[in-house]
Amino acid sequence: MKRFVEFLKHQPPGRLITTGFAVVILLGALLLLLPCSVKEGAEVTFVDALFTSTSAVCVTGLIAIDTADHFTALGQGIVALLIQVGGLGVTSVGVGVMIAVGRKVGIRGRSLVKEALNVDTYSGLVKLVKGILITTLCFEGAGAVLSFLVFVQDYPPLHALGISLFHSVAAFNNSGFDILGGLRNLIPYQDNVLLNLTTCGLIFFGGIGFLVIMDVLKCRRFKNLTLHSKVVLTTSAVLIVLGTFLLKLTEHISWMGALFHSVSARTAGFSTYAIGDFTNAGLFVLCVLMFIGASPGSTGGGIKTSTFFVLAQSTRSMFSKRAVGAFKRSISRQNINKAYSIAMLSSLVVVTAIFLMCIIEPEFDFVQIVFEVISAFGTVGLSTGITPDLSDMGKLVIILVMFIGRLGAMTLITMWIERPEKHIRYTEETIAIG
Repeated sequence: MKRFVEFLKHQPPGRLITTGFAVVILLGALLLLLPCSVKEGAEVTFVDALFTSTSAVCVTGLIAIDTADHFTALGQGIVALLIQVGGLGVTSVGVGVMIAVGRKVGIRGRSLVKEALNVDTYSGLVKLVKGILITTLCFEGAGAVLSFLVFVQDYPPLHALGISLFHSVAAFNNSGFDILGGLRNLIPYQDNVLLNLTTCGLIFFGGIGFLVIMDVLKCRRFKNLTLHSKVVLTTSAVLIVLGTFLLKLTEHISWMGALFHSVSARTAGFSTYAIGDFTNAGLFVLCVLMFIGASPGSTGGGIKTSTFFVLAQSTRSMFSKRAVGAFKRSISRQNINKAYSIAMLSSLVVVTAIFLMCIIEPEFDFVQIVFEVISAFGTVGLSTGITPDLSDMGKLVIILVMFIGRLGAMTLITMWIERPEKHIRYTEETIAIG
């Protein structure tokens, strides 16, 4: 045991975080297979349990089997717990437990939090974790109360309370799980303004990231915010508005439905209309939004809004001959290089998965497969309806894509590379581009 602890101490943070997520996923799958977790008469295979656990921990929402129809109240509670752990991050939850029991967080724990939350400094990390836990509790509590006002009209009070708590946790953690049954998602409530706006609010605040939320609470005014917060809020607003107009243009849905899906496609995965009925143009709009995803340090996936913003500003600078920057601030070359690396690696993961799925699941349309893979990578959870019909091998591919999408392609690829940085420069020579 002592040797094992010493071994863990010498592992890089990225490797420990990845291992932590994998262990939680496997443990969740085993818990979901327990007889007390499965409804009488329902059948849950190991692959389906693993798929559900992965989807929950990776806060995706893709489901191979309906959560309400197959799992008992205990099973549904396990799914909610997995969503909460996955949304906050295994590291943040672990540090939160240490704080709660009064244990001191050492430098190893702080380095894991730094890596998991994608921050640049060790300063104030314990305070940040406390703030994250309190913020999560406040938003999910408010969301549960507002959701209860809707669900209590259709369900007994105790049942409505359970649905409200589950929905609030899923929405704030950008995971499109529901426990209404029948694979309906939120379609029965497509005209309910309160539930639509409550869900959109939870998704938005869960998706912009805890760092941005705390920066807004601290500064109050937009001009006083950090560059990161300005970029996240501006890009998120533009994507929501543009997505709403494009979805309204391409689909026969209400303005509220267009707004809801524009917000939800940014890694949440709830739907108030059947995605399988959308046109190819509408599915393409959703694919773009899903691939971009949420923001760094949030509960969502995708390449992140800040990455998309830096790529857009870098492309603009090539034509305008101006330095890459925004809001009277310059963007470092390191940020630009990282943005291009993330976009390239993410595209490689998506393209490879699409190719494999085309071989494994030839009976499905190409558009359906592309949509499913991008939804899994962006940890979104939207589907055209093919997920329950996938073969076990197809489900395993989607499981791997969800796992990569939650942790980030760069984290998984670089976690095994421990080469020291070499400060060697060679003579420059140009090559033909374009």
